Amino acid sequence: MTGTRAHPRQEITLDQQVALRTAAIRLTEEFDGSYGTETIERFLHTSYDQFATAASIANHLPLLAERFARQRLRALARVEGHHRDGRPVVLFLCTHNAGRSQMALGFFAHLAGDRAVAWSGGSEPAIEINPAAIAAMAERGIDISAEFPKPWTDEVVRAADVVVTMGCGDACPVFPGTRYENWTVDDPAGLDLAGVRPIRDEIERRVRLLLTQIGISSTTGQRA
Repeated sequence: MTGTRAHPRQEITLDQQVALRTAAIRLTEEFDGSYGTETIERFLHTSYDQFATAASIANHLPLLAERFARQRLRALARVEGHHRDGRPVVLFLCTHNAGRSQMALGFFAHLAGDRAVAWSGGSEPAIEINPAAIAAMAERGIDISAEFPKPWTDEVVRAADVVVTMGCGDACPVFPGTRYENWTVDDPAGLDLAGVRPIRDEIERRVRLLLTQIGISSTTGQRA
């Protein structure tokens, strides 16, 4: 249930091996008491494999793998009852995880603060975030440039209380007991900044409504 990239897989270098070992140590310390070294390393290396086909980000692969593994382990901990803090979890899904779902994630995190958890994913993850989406969000004072397109995994979907889908159609996963919303929002791929602005504003409106529906007031007021 994860997206794939049609690029040749890059061979792991010695530096990347060292970086992955260091990442495994950090994650093992972070999840001490919940998961052992074997589970940590399995999640880390399968996360690495999700990105290892993209040559353009080869130097960042260990960092991306660590960030994605951390998200997956946190999700698994919620699913298995190791970590329940009462905060709602929302997952935003689209096709490439490069535009719509990233903007939704940005607005949600900005407006909800630490009172809720939000993740995003794509059925066919792109290589990078849409630059026009980054620029459009920057106009709202929200920086999504450090995000990266990623697939979804079973544990991430199962951990979500609300799954919001945008254009991924039948590829979007469905699990019983989870609330689903399908947002009909245009794909910003290939559009310039002027073309992305209306999409951004529609996503902001929908995110604000969702926050109200799940009982979370925004940390900032309605924009002018």
